[in-house]
Amino acid sequence: MACGDRRSSAPGAGVRLALLGGFGLSAGDASVAVSAGAERLLAFVALRCNGKVPRALVAGTLWPDATERCAYASLRSALSRLPAAGREALEVGPTELRLADGVGVDVREARTLAHRILAPGASPDRSGFGLAAVEGLSTDLLPGWYEDWTVLEADNWRRLRVHALEALACAFVGARRFPEAVAAAGAAVRADPLRESSQACLIRAHLAEGNPGEALQDVERYERRLRAELGLPAPARLWRLVAEAG
Repeated sequence: MACGDRRSSAPGAGVRLALLGGFGLSAGDASVAVSAGAERLLAFVALRCNGKVPRALVAGTLWPDATERCAYASLRSALSRLPAAGREALEVGPTELRLADGVGVDVREARTLAHRILAPGASPDRSGFGLAAVEGLSTDLLPGWYEDWTVLEADNWRRLRVHALEALACAFVGARRFPEAVAAAGAAVRADPLRESSQACLIRAHLAEGNPGEALQDVERYERRLRAELGLPAPARLWRLVAEAG
């Protein structure tokens, strides 16, 4: 479910959290350095869709191997070490935390974009979407973070953006916007190289653009990867796409 934006002139206005491509905190135009513990705390709260997050959930998730008492102590320590921008980003209550109004979060904006593209009746090819939309859907969430909660969030984001990129690619092919179609399908393939539907989107984009050689290379590359990782050949329907174009 997409997180909704909340507009306000609250203290968090001007503070921005980046979670796509890696963690970043900024206030205005200035980047703000934070500790690793503070990064995890801010990222966890930001990914709760701006809802109220019980302190017990934060402490238990971020310090799962600690006793309850030690986990709460670690949470208090992380809160005390937040820089000014980090403190402005959070509303801290006695039993819960939440992201302050006005704080910008890049993944929230990207999710909104993906849901706009995938909305019933949407026409991505006629809605002003272009390469900027493809770029906005092309980045992993918190790469290099391997805790269970981050892996789950990253997988959810990857699935959502791949569906949106495939929808964009198909719409761009229909609108004869072939460079954008290839870019969108290529981004989907990079996000999930073993996904057959993304490969099919890329092959169709190359064929629609009049580049059967590139389409053939894509199928051959996909088959090599499938055989190396899964011991499987490329699906026959992908070979047929290229053969029928010839």
